[in-house]
Amino acid sequence: MISSEKAWYLIDDVEQLDSPALVFYKDRIIKNISLLKEGISDARRLRPHVKTHKTREITLLMLEAGITKFKCATIAEAEMLGSCKAPDVLLAYQPVGPKIKRFITLIKTFPATHFACLVDNESSLKAISGAAVEAGIQVRVFLDLNVGMGRTGITPDENALLLYQQAAADNGIRLMGLHAYDGHIHDTSLFIRKVNSALVLGLIMKFQESILKKGMSKPVIVAGGTPTFPLYAPLEDIECSPGTFVLWDKGYMDSFAEQEFLTAALVVTRVISLTDETKLTVDLGHKSVASENELSKRVFFLNAPNAQMVGQSEEHLLLYMGAGHGFKIGDVLYGLPVHICPTVALYGLASIIEQHRLTEEWAIIARNRKITI
Repeated sequence: MISSEKAWYLIDDVEQLDSPALVFYKDRIIKNISLLKEGISDARRLRPHVKTHKTREITLLMLEAGITKFKCATIAEAEMLGSCKAPDVLLAYQPVGPKIKRFITLIKTFPATHFACLVDNESSLKAISGAAVEAGIQVRVFLDLNVGMGRTGITPDENALLLYQQAAADNGIRLMGLHAYDGHIHDTSLFIRKVNSALVLGLIMKFQESILKKGMSKPVIVAGGTPTFPLYAPLEDIECSPGTFVLWDKGYMDSFAEQEFLTAALVVTRVISLTDETKLTVDLGHKSVASENELSKRVFFLNAPNAQMVGQSEEHLLLYMGAGHGFKIGDVLYGLPVHICPTVALYGLASIIEQHRLTEEWAIIARNRKITI
Protein backbone atom coordinates (compact mmCIF):
# COMPACT_ATOMS: atom_id res chain seq x y z
CA MET A 1 0.00 0.00 0.00
CA ILE A 2 1.35 3.44 -0.92
CA SER A 3 1.62 5.84 2.01
CA SER A 4 -0.41 9.05 1.75
CA GLU A 5 2.06 10.93 3.96
CA LYS A 6 3.72 13.78 2.11
CA ALA A 7 7.49 13.51 1.68
CA TRP A 8 9.25 15.91 4.06
CA TYR A 9 11.07 17.80 1.31
CA LEU A 10 8.14 18.68 -0.98
CA ILE A 11 7.38 22.40 -1.34
CA ASP A 12 3.71 23.21 -1.94
CA ASP A 13 4.39 26.59 -3.57
CA VAL A 14 7.55 25.55 -5.41
CA GLU A 15 6.30 27.36 -8.51
CA GLN A 16 7.29 30.61 -6.72
CA LEU A 17 10.88 29.45 -6.46
CA ASP A 18 13.25 30.11 -9.35
CA SER A 19 15.92 27.50 -9.92
CA PRO A 20 18.54 26.52 -9.16
CA ALA A 21 17.81 27.38 -5.54
CA LEU A 22 19.19 26.56 -2.12
CA VAL A 23 16.50 25.71 0.41
CA PHE A 24 16.77 25.28 4.19
CA TYR A 25 14.17 23.38 6.21
CA LYS A 26 13.96 25.37 9.43
CA ASP A 27 12.29 22.77 11.65
CA ARG A 28 14.92 20.20 10.75
CA ILE A 29 17.73 22.67 11.52
CA ILE A 30 16.21 23.30 14.95
CA LYS A 31 15.97 19.55 15.50
CA ASN A 32 19.65 19.11 14.58
CA ILE A 33 20.67 21.74 17.13
CA SER A 34 18.61 19.90 19.73
CA LEU A 35 20.22 16.56 18.80
CA LEU A 36 23.67 18.13 19.13
CA LYS A 37 22.90 19.32 22.66
CA GLU A 38 21.52 15.90 23.58
CA GLY A 39 24.81 14.35 22.50
CA ILE A 40 26.94 16.13 25.10
CA SER A 41 26.84 16.55 28.88
CA ASP A 42 27.18 20.32 28.90
CA ALA A 43 26.37 22.82 26.12
CA ARG A 44 29.26 24.94 27.36
CA ARG A 45 31.54 22.35 25.76
CA LEU A 46 30.04 22.95 22.33
CA ARG A 47 31.88 25.18 19.88
CA PRO A 48 30.09 24.56 16.56
CA HIS A 49 31.78 25.64 13.35
CA VAL A 50 29.71 28.10 11.29
CA LYS A 51 31.48 27.40 7.98
CA THR A 52 28.63 25.10 6.94
CA HIS A 53 25.74 27.57 7.12
CA LYS A 54 27.37 31.06 7.17
CA THR A 55 24.14 32.72 8.31
CA ARG A 56 23.12 35.05 11.13
CA GLU A 57 19.77 33.30 11.45
CA ILE A 58 21.19 29.86 12.25
CA THR A 59 23.72 31.45 14.58
CA LEU A 60 20.84 33.11 16.45
CA LEU A 61 18.99 29.78 16.66
CA MET A 62 22.08 28.29 18.32
CA LEU A 63 22.38 31.22 20.71
CA GLU A 64 18.71 30.82 21.63
CA ALA A 65 19.44 27.15 22.33
CA GLY A 66 22.11 28.14 24.87
CA ILE A 67 25.22 27.64 22.73
CA THR A 68 27.67 30.45 23.45
CA LYS A 69 30.94 29.38 21.83
CA PHE A 70 31.61 29.24 18.10
CA LYS A 71 34.34 28.43 15.63
CA CYS A 72 34.89 29.91 12.17
CA ALA A 73 37.46 30.03 9.38
CA THR A 74 37.23 33.51 7.85
CA ILE A 75 37.17 37.11 9.02
CA ALA A 76 33.71 37.45 7.44
CA GLU A 77 32.39 34.50 9.45
CA ALA A 78 33.92 36.02 12.57
CA GLU A 79 32.29 39.37 11.81
CA MET A 80 28.94 37.65 11.30
CA LEU A 81 29.30 36.07 14.73
CA GLY A 82 30.29 39.39 16.26
CA SER A 83 27.22 41.05 14.75
CA CYS A 84 25.11 38.38 16.48
CA LYS A 85 26.84 39.17 19.80
CA ALA A 86 28.19 35.65 20.10
CA PRO A 87 30.11 35.66 23.41
CA ASP A 88 33.10 33.50 22.41
CA VAL A 89 34.52 33.07 18.88
CA LEU A 90 37.58 31.14 17.75
CA LEU A 91 38.91 32.05 14.32
CA ALA A 92 40.35 28.61 13.56
CA TYR A 93 42.86 30.13 11.21
CA GLN A 94 46.23 31.78 11.59
CA PRO A 95 45.92 35.39 10.39
CA VAL A 96 48.75 36.48 8.10
CA GLY A 97 49.48 39.81 6.39
CA PRO A 98 46.45 42.13 6.14
CA LYS A 99 44.30 39.62 8.03
CA ILE A 100 46.12 40.53 11.25
CA LYS A 101 44.99 44.14 11.00
CA ARG A 102 41.46 43.02 10.09
CA PHE A 103 41.40 40.71 13.10
CA ILE A 104 42.50 43.53 15.43
CA THR A 105 39.77 45.74 13.95
CA LEU A 106 37.26 42.96 14.53
CA ILE A 107 38.22 42.73 18.21
CA LYS A 108 37.80 46.48 18.68
CA THR A 109 34.54 46.67 16.73
CA PHE A 110 32.73 43.96 18.69
CA PRO A 111 33.80 44.31 22.36
CA ALA A 112 30.96 42.04 23.53
CA THR A 113 32.61 39.11 21.75
CA HIS A 114 35.80 37.44 22.97
CA PHE A 115 37.72 36.58 19.80
CA ALA A 116 40.69 34.22 19.56
CA CYS A 117 42.83 32.96 16.68
CA LEU A 118 45.39 30.23 15.98
CA VAL A 119 49.16 30.33 15.81
CA ASP A 120 51.64 27.59 14.86
CA ASN A 121 55.01 29.36 14.40
CA GLU A 122 57.20 32.02 15.99
CA SER A 123 57.04 34.44 13.06
CA SER A 124 53.26 34.62 13.15
CA LEU A 125 53.27 34.86 16.93
CA LYS A 126 55.56 37.90 16.77
CA ALA A 127 53.48 39.56 14.03
CA ILE A 128 50.20 39.07 15.90
CA SER A 129 51.73 40.13 19.22
CA GLY A 130 53.32 43.24 17.69
CA ALA A 131 50.01 44.33 16.16
CA ALA A 132 48.24 43.71 19.46
CA VAL A 133 50.74 45.77 21.47
CA GLU A 134 50.51 48.60 18.94
CA ALA A 135 46.72 48.52 19.24
CA GLY A 136 46.89 48.48 23.04
CA ILE A 137 45.17 45.10 23.43
CA GLN A 138 45.93 41.46 24.04
CA VAL A 139 44.96 38.88 21.43
CA ARG A 140 43.61 35.55 22.64
CA VAL A 141 45.51 32.71 20.98
CA PHE A 142 45.27 28.92 20.75
CA LEU A 143 48.30 26.90 19.72
CA ASP A 144 47.37 24.95 16.59
CA LEU A 145 48.60 21.35 16.84
CA ASN A 146 49.19 19.09 13.84
CA VAL A 147 47.74 15.80 15.04
CA GLY A 148 47.86 13.97 11.73
CA MET A 149 46.02 15.96 9.10
CA GLY A 150 49.20 17.69 7.93
CA ARG A 151 47.45 20.86 6.80
CA THR A 152 48.44 23.39 9.46
CA GLY A 153 49.69 23.26 13.00
CA ILE A 154 52.90 22.44 14.81
CA THR A 155 53.87 18.91 15.77
CA PRO A 156 53.26 18.51 19.53
CA ASP A 157 56.89 18.13 20.57
CA GLU A 158 59.60 20.11 22.38
CA ASN A 159 59.54 22.89 19.78
CA ALA A 160 55.80 23.26 20.23
CA LEU A 161 56.26 23.48 23.98
CA LEU A 162 58.84 26.24 23.56
CA LEU A 163 56.43 28.15 21.29
CA TYR A 164 53.65 27.68 23.83
CA GLN A 165 55.87 29.05 26.60
CA GLN A 166 56.87 31.97 24.42
CA ALA A 167 53.22 32.80 23.73
CA ALA A 168 52.41 32.59 27.44
CA ALA A 169 55.13 35.13 28.27
CA ASP A 170 54.28 37.57 25.46
CA ASN A 171 52.67 40.86 26.55
CA GLY A 172 50.52 41.08 23.43
CA ILE A 173 49.14 37.55 23.78
CA ARG A 174 46.63 35.95 26.08
CA LEU A 175 47.24 32.24 25.70
CA MET A 176 44.03 30.19 25.88
CA GLY A 177 44.97 26.62 25.06
CA LEU A 178 45.23 24.07 22.27
CA HIS A 179 43.43 23.50 18.98
CA ALA A 180 43.60 20.09 17.31
CA TYR A 181 41.60 19.45 14.14
CA ASP A 182 41.42 15.82 13.06
CA GLY A 183 39.89 16.17 9.60
CA HIS A 184 41.90 13.20 8.39
CA ILE A 185 39.68 10.92 10.49
CA HIS A 186 36.57 10.30 8.42
CA ASP A 187 36.36 6.52 8.23
CA THR A 188 32.89 5.06 7.75
CA SER A 189 33.59 2.55 10.51
CA LEU A 190 32.95 4.05 13.94
CA PHE A 191 35.38 1.52 15.41
CA ILE A 192 38.22 2.69 13.15
CA ARG A 193 37.39 6.32 13.91
CA LYS A 194 37.50 5.48 17.61
CA VAL A 195 40.93 3.86 17.26
CA ASN A 196 42.31 6.78 15.25
CA SER A 197 40.82 9.44 17.50
CA ALA A 198 42.38 7.71 20.51
CA LEU A 199 45.78 8.23 18.88
CA VAL A 200 45.01 11.92 18.44
CA LEU A 201 43.79 12.21 22.00
CA GLY A 202 46.98 10.56 23.20
CA LEU A 203 49.07 13.22 21.46
CA ILE A 204 46.98 16.02 22.95
CA MET A 205 47.04 14.62 26.48
CA LYS A 206 50.79 13.99 26.38
CA PHE A 207 51.37 17.58 25.27
CA GLN A 208 49.02 18.88 27.95
CA GLU A 209 51.01 16.92 30.53
CA SER A 210 54.22 18.59 29.37
CA ILE A 211 52.54 21.99 29.80
CA LEU A 212 51.43 21.17 33.32
CA LYS A 213 54.90 19.92 34.24
CA LYS A 214 56.20 23.40 33.41
CA GLY A 215 53.88 24.79 36.06
CA MET A 216 51.58 26.41 33.52
CA SER A 217 47.78 26.59 33.68
CA LYS A 218 45.69 23.75 32.29
CA PRO A 219 44.89 24.63 28.66
CA VAL A 220 41.47 24.77 27.07
CA ILE A 221 41.35 22.05 24.39
CA VAL A 222 39.28 22.47 21.22
CA ALA A 223 39.26 19.31 19.14
CA GLY A 224 37.52 17.42 16.38
CA GLY A 225 34.73 17.98 13.90
CA THR A 226 31.47 16.23 13.08
CA PRO A 227 32.89 12.74 12.30
CA THR A 228 34.57 12.44 15.71
CA PHE A 229 31.99 14.40 17.71
CA PRO A 230 30.45 11.30 19.32
CA LEU A 231 33.92 10.17 20.40
CA TYR A 232 35.04 13.43 22.06
CA ALA A 233 31.63 14.40 23.45
CA PRO A 234 31.91 12.05 26.48
CA LEU A 235 35.28 13.58 27.46
CA GLU A 236 34.69 16.38 29.94
CA ASP A 237 37.90 18.28 29.16
CA ILE A 238 37.30 18.68 25.41
CA GLU A 239 35.40 21.43 23.59
CA CYS A 240 33.80 19.91 20.48
CA SER A 241 33.54 21.66 17.12
CA PRO A 242 31.13 19.92 14.74
CA GLY A 243 29.90 21.96 11.78
CA THR A 244 28.14 19.90 9.09
CA PHE A 245 25.68 18.49 11.66
CA VAL A 246 23.39 21.51 11.34
CA LEU A 247 22.46 20.88 7.68
CA TRP A 248 23.84 17.35 7.15
CA ASP A 249 24.34 16.01 3.62
CA LYS A 250 24.39 12.83 1.56
CA GLY A 251 28.09 12.26 2.19
CA TYR A 252 27.83 12.40 5.97
CA MET A 253 24.49 10.56 6.03
CA ASP A 254 26.08 7.61 4.21
CA SER A 255 29.38 7.68 6.11
CA PHE A 256 28.35 8.33 9.71
CA ALA A 257 25.20 6.30 10.21
CA GLU A 258 25.55 6.35 14.01
CA GLN A 259 24.71 10.06 14.02
CA GLU A 260 21.00 10.80 13.65
CA PHE A 261 21.10 14.33 12.28
CA LEU A 262 18.54 15.23 9.63
CA THR A 263 19.29 16.45 6.13
CA ALA A 264 18.03 20.03 6.27
CA ALA A 265 19.24 21.66 3.04
CA LEU A 266 18.55 20.83 -0.59
CA VAL A 267 19.10 22.31 -4.01
CA VAL A 268 15.98 22.67 -6.14
CA THR A 269 16.44 22.31 -9.89
CA ARG A 270 14.21 22.01 -12.97
CA VAL A 271 14.18 20.02 -16.17
CA ILE A 272 15.15 22.43 -18.95
CA SER A 273 15.68 20.02 -21.85
CA LEU A 274 14.69 16.49 -22.84
CA THR A 275 17.92 15.48 -24.50
CA ASP A 276 16.65 12.15 -25.88
CA GLU A 277 14.37 9.31 -24.82
CA THR A 278 16.54 8.38 -21.84
CA LYS A 279 18.29 11.60 -20.84
CA LEU A 280 17.36 15.07 -19.67
CA THR A 281 19.13 18.23 -18.56
CA VAL A 282 18.52 20.24 -15.39
CA ASP A 283 19.77 23.71 -14.42
CA LEU A 284 22.22 22.52 -11.78
CA GLY A 285 25.74 23.18 -12.99
CA HIS A 286 29.14 23.51 -11.34
CA LYS A 287 28.09 26.92 -10.02
CA SER A 288 25.05 25.49 -8.20
CA VAL A 289 26.30 22.41 -6.35
CA ALA A 290 29.71 21.48 -4.95
CA SER A 291 31.65 19.78 -7.73
CA GLU A 292 34.97 18.83 -6.16
CA ASN A 293 33.97 15.15 -6.09
CA GLU A 294 33.74 12.88 -9.10
CA LEU A 295 30.59 13.30 -11.19
CA SER A 296 28.64 10.47 -9.54
CA LYS A 297 29.22 11.91 -6.06
CA ARG A 298 27.87 15.45 -6.27
CA VAL A 299 24.12 15.27 -5.72
CA PHE A 300 21.40 12.69 -5.07
CA PHE A 301 17.84 13.37 -6.24
CA LEU A 302 15.25 12.44 -3.65
CA ASN A 303 12.44 12.22 -6.20
CA ALA A 304 14.62 10.62 -8.89
CA PRO A 305 16.87 8.22 -6.94
CA ASN A 306 17.90 6.25 -10.03
CA ALA A 307 19.14 9.29 -11.96
CA GLN A 308 22.71 8.90 -13.17
CA MET A 309 24.89 11.91 -13.85
CA VAL A 310 26.32 11.86 -17.37
CA GLY A 311 27.91 15.28 -17.67
CA GLN A 312 28.04 18.68 -16.00
CA SER A 313 29.08 22.16 -17.08
CA GLU A 314 28.76 25.60 -15.52
CA GLU A 315 24.96 25.84 -15.70
CA HIS A 316 23.83 22.39 -16.85
CA LEU A 317 23.67 18.86 -15.48
CA LEU A 318 22.91 16.00 -17.90
CA LEU A 319 21.14 13.01 -16.35
CA TYR A 320 20.47 9.51 -17.62
CA MET A 321 16.98 8.56 -16.45
CA GLY A 322 16.19 5.47 -18.51
CA ALA A 323 13.36 4.89 -20.95
CA GLY A 324 9.87 5.93 -19.86
CA HIS A 325 11.12 8.14 -17.03
CA GLY A 326 8.05 10.36 -17.26
CA PHE A 327 9.70 13.70 -16.49
CA LYS A 328 8.59 16.76 -18.47
CA ILE A 329 10.01 20.20 -19.18
CA GLY A 330 9.69 22.32 -16.04
CA ASP A 331 9.44 19.43 -13.60
CA VAL A 332 11.20 19.96 -10.28
CA LEU A 333 13.92 17.73 -8.88
CA TYR A 334 14.94 17.93 -5.22
CA GLY A 335 18.69 17.42 -4.90
CA LEU A 336 20.52 16.40 -1.74
CA PRO A 337 24.15 17.58 -2.07
CA VAL A 338 26.91 15.14 -1.23
CA HIS A 339 28.92 18.03 0.26
CA ILE A 340 26.75 20.79 1.65
CA CYS A 341 29.38 23.24 2.96
CA PRO A 342 30.79 24.43 -0.40
CA THR A 343 27.31 24.16 -1.93
CA VAL A 344 25.94 26.73 0.53
CA ALA A 345 28.81 29.06 -0.34
CA LEU A 346 27.65 29.14 -3.97
CA TYR A 347 24.42 30.95 -3.06
CA GLY A 348 23.68 34.46 -1.83
CA LEU A 349 20.35 33.45 -0.31
CA ALA A 350 18.64 30.39 1.11
CA SER A 351 14.87 30.06 0.81
CA ILE A 352 13.35 28.87 4.07
CA ILE A 353 10.75 26.12 4.15
CA GLU A 354 8.30 25.64 7.01
CA GLN A 355 5.34 23.28 6.84
CA HIS A 356 6.06 22.65 3.14
CA ARG A 357 5.85 26.33 2.24
CA LEU A 358 8.26 29.17 1.49
CA THR A 359 8.30 31.61 4.38
CA GLU A 360 11.35 33.87 4.05
CA GLU A 361 14.92 34.17 2.79
CA TRP A 362 18.16 34.13 4.76
CA ALA A 363 21.29 35.78 3.43
CA ILE A 364 24.37 33.57 3.25
CA ILE A 365 26.15 36.66 4.44
CA ALA A 366 29.48 35.12 5.36
CA ARG A 367 30.00 33.54 1.93
CA ASN A 368 31.62 36.87 1.09
CA ARG A 369 35.29 37.29 1.93
CA LYS A 370 34.47 40.67 3.40
CA ILE A 371 31.32 42.06 5.03
CA THR A 372 32.53 45.42 6.37
CA ILE A 373 35.89 44.70 7.99
